[in-house]
Amino acid sequence: MQPDFATIFPLRHGRVHEACGPAAAAFAAVAGSVTQGMTLWISQSWAGETVNPLGLAPVLDPALLLSARTDNQTDSLAVAEEALRDGALACVLIDITRPLNLREGRRLQLAAKAGGTTGLCLIPEGMGSNAAETRWRARPLFDPDDNDSTLMQWEIIKNKSGTMGTWNVRWSQEARRVYVVSPVGFRPGTEGTSC
Repeated sequence: MQPDFATIFPLRHGRVHEACGPAAAAFAAVAGSVTQGMTLWISQSWAGETVNPLGLAPVLDPALLLSARTDNQTDSLAVAEEALRDGALACVLIDITRPLNLREGRRLQLAAKAGGTTGLCLIPEGMGSNAAETRWRARPLFDPDDNDSTLMQWEIIKNKSGTMGTWNVRWSQEARRVYVVSPVGFRPGTEGTSC
């Protein structure tokens, strides 16, 4: 049975989670937005991609986004640990390029718990930490009936609470929230499909 999406998203505060897949950055932006506070996005300076606050504006208010660039993952983890522990931020997003060992993952979890802050590591596919509370795979979905590009599939592939599931979701810029939508074959009025 599919669990209720509202029981696992927004992400649990005071814990560190993980996201992977081609829409992981969009998942992170939504996760930061729904915390309704300041979000810090930590990435490494050698990486080609840079967070563009104006590009995220439809999802995450640029005035609520801080960006930190570090020399390496060790520095990223140090910045993340301090930011999580401080409690001044609602969400800390961390681009990860190599697997976290159990000690690193546990330190982040303890810091998030101490600060009551939500942490999210953006990880390459197939990589993850045993310390993560949840791990999500996010993919964009094509919707031939709508020009909206925010349709995604979010799948929870690890959960310490045991709840697993897959949801098709769409971001509503007007409502500033994510909605669960029916799969294409189960939408009313969709021609050429059968249930």
